[in-house]
Amino acid sequence: MKILRSFLLVIATVYVSECIAQPFASEIREFKRQDSIHFPPLQAILFVGSSSFHFWTDVNSYFPGYTIINRGFGGSSLPDVIRYADEIIFPYQPKQVVIYCGENDLAASAAVNSDTVFERFKSLFVLIRSKMPGENILFISLKPSPSRERLMPEMEAANLLIKTYLSLQTNAHFIDVYHIMLNPDGTVIKDIFKDDMLHMNPKGYALWQKEIAPYLSK
Repeated sequence: MKILRSFLLVIATVYVSECIAQPFASEIREFKRQDSIHFPPLQAILFVGSSSFHFWTDVNSYFPGYTIINRGFGGSSLPDVIRYADEIIFPYQPKQVVIYCGENDLAASAAVNSDTVFERFKSLFVLIRSKMPGENILFISLKPSPSRERLMPEMEAANLLIKTYLSLQTNAHFIDVYHIMLNPDGTVIKDIFKDDMLHMNPKGYALWQKEIAPYLSK
């Protein structure tokens, strides 16, 4: 029994150490497990980023006629997407990459501001372009949410920086979902969110669908 306990302790220690050294390692392993069972078709549309994609589990039903691979993993920030790009972007050889990320970057630390998010996004964009020079890249604007209203000024600033940058790039587009999620008085629409006032419900995703659909490649 003592040997068994020691063995389990070692396994637990290795697992915790791995999670600290490589956040979201278990999520990435699950993606790889899914791929080993049934590898997605090449030249599909890849959705990659944080929890707004992760919880969009029925994303394919919103875009009939398109083949979409969802590789959103909850809580991730732009450095996480960069870290795992070789595992969750490039193996699929997508014809189009749709990115939603950066919101958690701002929420994680007061030291992170709109300029930080912008520089991190540029690093991801350049990385994707280095291996996929011709494919289309879409960035969905950071969304406002009632639980993160304090971050809205930085979100707006980051959105503007990224929008301006992408306007100067070829085959790249910025999709603004920020403003459609606001009431006329500038407050956030609350009934498009789940109870946590952070993640969207189907009504919120329906708003996103209308903005995203015109940009998707057939």
